[in-house]
Amino acid sequence: MKEVLDFLRRLHDNNDREWFDAHRGEWLEVKARFAAFTERLVAGIADFDPTIRGLRVQDCTYRIARDTRFSADKRPYKSHIGAFVAPRGKKSGFAGYYLHLEPAGDSLLGRSLLASGIYCPEPAVLRSLREEVLDHGDELLQAIAAAPGFSLATTNRLKRVPTGFPADSEYAELLKLKDFYIEKPIDDRSLEADALLDYTLEEFRRTQPFIAQLNRAVEYAYEEMR
Repeated sequence: MKEVLDFLRRLHDNNDREWFDAHRGEWLEVKARFAAFTERLVAGIADFDPTIRGLRVQDCTYRIARDTRFSADKRPYKSHIGAFVAPRGKKSGFAGYYLHLEPAGDSLLGRSLLASGIYCPEPAVLRSLREEVLDHGDELLQAIAAAPGFSLATTNRLKRVPTGFPADSEYAELLKLKDFYIEKPIDDRSLEADALLDYTLEEFRRTQPFIAQLNRAVEYAYEEMR
């Protein structure tokens, strides 16, 4: 990934269409390299999580161009690259496994990391996730503990337990969450190591029970909406 990170660093410092057009050939090489890695990543995850079998690279990856229509930030390109491996693809609404590559900087997450879970679930799914917490909070905490080095993301949460849930619940802090995912940073040295794929798969394998429990709640919500 050394070449990938190097390109992203330079794109961060030269984020305009003229520079990108002049280096489009490099981007196509980076894109192909990351696609090949993602293909192997999907195959590896499928060995321990069969719910994601059959996914293609395009089901898991994103465009490098930013949608600037409703943003005050008019930089045309992302300075990161990522793959989200989830049942039925990145737009399915299910929890999944996310690899985020970004040289240390000031955009989006500002670092490279592994994350497992669900981000910005729709209201019916979020309610189902909170009901899962209420009914099986111990199981969820055990699943998080089974992934050492990962920490629960708590930035996006309510100040109070949401209406309809007991404020005195032992899982009150979990009930306040608006996203349900755990994350683990990766330094650039680890990203450039030959064993990156094996490392990523082993770390994601530890998070599979967490993903399975979240997706149990997601599936229930979708069944209720049918």
